[in-house]
Amino acid sequence: MSFREVGVHEIREVLRLWVRGESERATARLSLVDRKTVKRYVTAGVEAGLVRDGNEAQLTDGLIGQVCELVRPHRPDGHGAGWETLRAHHDQLKVWLVDEGLTVVKAHRLLARRGVEVPQRTLHRYALEELGVGRSVRRSTVRIADGEPGAELQIDFGKMGLIFDSTTGRRRVCWALIFTAVYSRHCFVWLSFNQTVETLIEGCEAAWEFFGGVFKVVIPDNMSTAVTRADRIDPRLNQAFVEYAQARGFVIDPARVRTPTDKPRVERMVPFVRNNFFAGEDFIDLADGQRRAVDWCLTTAGMRVHGTHACRPVELFDLEEKPRLLPAPMSRYDLPVYATAKVHRDHHIETGRALYSIPGNLIGAQVDVRADSQLVRVFYRGTLIKIHPRQAPGGRVTDADDLPAEKTAYAMRDLDHLRRLAAAEGPAIGAYADALLDTPLPWTKMRQVYALLGLVKRWGAPTVEAACARALETEVVSVPLIGRMIERATENQPAPTAPAARPTGRAPRFARDPGHFATQKPSNHKPNVEQQSLQVEGGVA
Repeated sequence: MSFREVGVHEIREVLRLWVRGESERATARLSLVDRKTVKRYVTAGVEAGLVRDGNEAQLTDGLIGQVCELVRPHRPDGHGAGWETLRAHHDQLKVWLVDEGLTVVKAHRLLARRGVEVPQRTLHRYALEELGVGRSVRRSTVRIADGEPGAELQIDFGKMGLIFDSTTGRRRVCWALIFTAVYSRHCFVWLSFNQTVETLIEGCEAAWEFFGGVFKVVIPDNMSTAVTRADRIDPRLNQAFVEYAQARGFVIDPARVRTPTDKPRVERMVPFVRNNFFAGEDFIDLADGQRRAVDWCLTTAGMRVHGTHACRPVELFDLEEKPRLLPAPMSRYDLPVYATAKVHRDHHIETGRALYSIPGNLIGAQVDVRADSQLVRVFYRGTLIKIHPRQAPGGRVTDADDLPAEKTAYAMRDLDHLRRLAAAEGPAIGAYADALLDTPLPWTKMRQVYALLGLVKRWGAPTVEAACARALETEVVSVPLIGRMIERATENQPAPTAPAARPTGRAPRFARDPGHFATQKPSNHKPNVEQQSLQVEGGVA
C-alpha cells in the first residue's frame, strides 16, 4: 500500500470523533483513516493535553499543530539519512565536483557505481550547500501591487516575425511595441520595422488615441530609445523622449537593466502577442497587420477573462481606468531633430542640409541644435542663442545682426546701406556711389563702393569729396581715377573746358577736325598730365 499523507482536516476529524467518545475502530471507519494512524494521532493528542470529555472547543489550531509535530518524523538538522551518507563521501565529492569540475549528474552516477544510492536532488542540495557548486535555488519573488487605476503603463518591444514591406518590396523583421495597463491588463500593439525614438513616440501617440487618454506613469524597458545610459538608481534618459513626456504630461520610470520583474505585466504579454496574435497569420503588409492588431486588442485580448482579476480587460479599463487618465492630445506631436553642429567661418551652421546664422564670435564652437517642423533653436552651453524658421534642404537663413558690422552690407547685398554710408561722408561721394551702383547688376559694383570708402579712410573725406565732385563734372565714373587724382594732387584743379562747337552749315568732307590738316606750327603749350588723363579716361574730345 502506497504512502498517503494525512491532511490537517483529517487529523482534526480523527480527534473530534475520539473526543466525542467514538472507539478507535469507529473513528477509523468514519474518518476513512487507517486504524493504526488513528491510534498514533490519538496518543499524540493525549500527550498534548487532549481530554476525552466531549468538548470539541479544545481542538484549537495550536493543539492540532502540536499533534502534527509529535507524529510526523523530525529531522534535527533539516536533512534525512541520505545527507549523512553523502557526508561520508565528502572528500570524494569535493574532488569530483570542485577539483575536476564534474556535473552533479555525473557524480551521482559515479556514486551509484560504488553502491551509494541517494536521490539526485539530495546530491544537488548537498553540492550547493556544502561545496558551493551548482545552480543556486531560484530566488523568491514578491507580487507588487497594481497601484491606482489609470496610473501606470508598461511598454516593451518584442520581436514578432517577417512582414512584407511595400516600400522596399521585400519581407522584413517586424517588431511589436506593446503597451499594457498595469491595473486592467488592457493592451495595445504597435507594429514597426525598427526600434528608433521616432517609432517609440509614434507608437505612444497611437496608444493615447487607442486608450482615449494618457497614463500618469510610463514604465519602459531599458531600451536605448528611452534610456541613453543605464543605471540602477540614476539612469540618463533620452532627451527627445524626455521632452515628449513633458509635452504629454507623464513621468518616465524605466525598468532596471536585466530586471524583467520591474515590468512583469508587459513582459508576460510579449509571448502572448507573438503566439496568439502574430503566429500563423499572413499579413498583406504592415498597415494590414496594424489594423488587425487593433482589432485583436479590442476583441481577443481585451475580452478574455484575465486570470488575475477575473475580469475582461476592456470592461475593467472602461469602468475604472479610462475616466482617470490625463486628457488625450488634440494634435500629433511635432517630433524634433537633435544635432550638434560646428559654427563655420561664415558664421553659419548646417542642420538638415540647410544653413542658419549664429550670433557672436562662436567660430569653431560646437552648438546644440533642436529643429522641429517650424523652428530651429540653437543652444550654446545650455543657453538659447538663436531661433530661426525651419528651412528646406538647400535653404539658408541669415540674420544681418549675426554678422560683423563691417561685413554685413556686403554679405547681405544691402545697397541702401552702402548708399547711406557713402552719403554720410559727403554729397559728392554719395552721388558718386549712386553713379557706381546705377547698373542692371548693382551688387557687382559693391566692391568699387567699398574701395571708394577705403579712400575716405586713407585720405580723408574732404579730399575724396573734391575728387568726386571734379570727376562728376566730367561725367567720369571710375574709382581708380579718383585714387590717381588724389595721389597726383589734382583733385582741386579746374576741369578742362570742352572744345567749341562746329559752325552750323555744310558738313565737312572729312571726319577729322580741320585743324588736323593745318600747316601752321603748333604752339609749345602742353596741357597738364591730369587734363590728358581726364580726356583719355573720361572720354572728353
